[in-house]
Amino acid sequence: MESLITQLSRQDVWDEYIAYRLLKGRFNWHEFREADRFVEKEQYLHLVQKIAQGEGLGLPKKKNVNKMGTGKKRVVYSFSPEEMMVLKVIAFKLYDYDGYFAPNCYAFRRGLKVHDAVIHLNQAVADQKMWAYKLDIHDYFNSIPIGILLPMLKEMMANDPLLYRFFQEMLSNDSVIYNGETIHERHGVMAGTPTSPFLANVYLKEVDRFFHDAGVIYARYSDDIILFAPDLATLEEYKRKMAEFLEQYQLEVNPDKEKIYSPDEAYEFLGFKCHGHDIDISEAAKKKMKGKIKRAAKSLMRWRNTKHIEAEKAMKGLINHFNKKFFENDDNDGLTWSRWFFPVINQTDGLKEIDHYLQQNIRYLSTGKHSKANYRTDYAKLKQLGYRSLVKEYFEGKVKGR
Repeated sequence: MESLITQLSRQDVWDEYIAYRLLKGRFNWHEFREADRFVEKEQYLHLVQKIAQGEGLGLPKKKNVNKMGTGKKRVVYSFSPEEMMVLKVIAFKLYDYDGYFAPNCYAFRRGLKVHDAVIHLNQAVADQKMWAYKLDIHDYFNSIPIGILLPMLKEMMANDPLLYRFFQEMLSNDSVIYNGETIHERHGVMAGTPTSPFLANVYLKEVDRFFHDAGVIYARYSDDIILFAPDLATLEEYKRKMAEFLEQYQLEVNPDKEKIYSPDEAYEFLGFKCHGHDIDISEAAKKKMKGKIKRAAKSLMRWRNTKHIEAEKAMKGLINHFNKKFFENDDNDGLTWSRWFFPVINQTDGLKEIDHYLQQNIRYLSTGKHSKANYRTDYAKLKQLGYRSLVKEYFEGKVKGR
């Protein structure tokens, strides 16, 4: 059996990777041009040869980035652009190990999407009175103990010792570059690196398999987990079993995102709110989006007042910003709201709420106040400035079969 690592020296493997991303719409033009040039000039060969000889990668860089929809920061890691390119192709080829994972693991699986998790759960519990337990693992990727993970990888990659050696070298090195200096720290599987989602799936594969084999309605997407039971006593048993697993694997629950739902409540998972056969946008997702809208509007108002900018220019700026966020993201790996929510939801109350809130903030930029006077700027004016309604786009997409 040829090692995955030595396969990386073949151009056909790189061509397969590029073709796959193109077919899936995962490349913007700039990314495709850079990848194509990288492969055409065989710039990967030197690095792949170093890896095959056991030299490994350089030190990763650590940085803090804004956490989506909040004022909080999260820690991510990256290697050099060439190393990140090689890691992306390794991650692409790691789908060969997909058969090791249980069907209830939905994160980063070829042929499975986040939407599948929500739809499958909704179909499984829609006509039943079920209790639910939802949890989120605190700082999951960066807190995975490498000493526990490596034996799992060694067993899985028994037929590819070169691949295992690569991961052993990369994960065991606790040196990272932070603010220009080399530091030593526990970094887990390093969130932000292309192979971290696969490694995160490996770490909890036995947990997923346990609940699958026990016939429990359960889904995990990365660090988000939800499971169901017919009564509260059974749910508490499942909850205790989950706590045992997390203690065994030295992981912690995020208490702010842990919740038990009664059969009469709508449960929330991955940004969706489900009740019976109804699927809408979750309260948490709406709150995050409103926060983004409010912060953007305040920033534009400060800019307008400082630079004495015309109101319409500020209003158009807010409209253009959220049109891109909702509908037109150039980053094909980053899902817009329409690509994330529209294929799954069958209720539009959440879209209406966000539409109304955005309109309020666009009008706020015309006067600097939240008052009835803002409605002198009517809906026709908002459309003239480029405003696109989420509700309208949703129904138009349904008509066109998107």
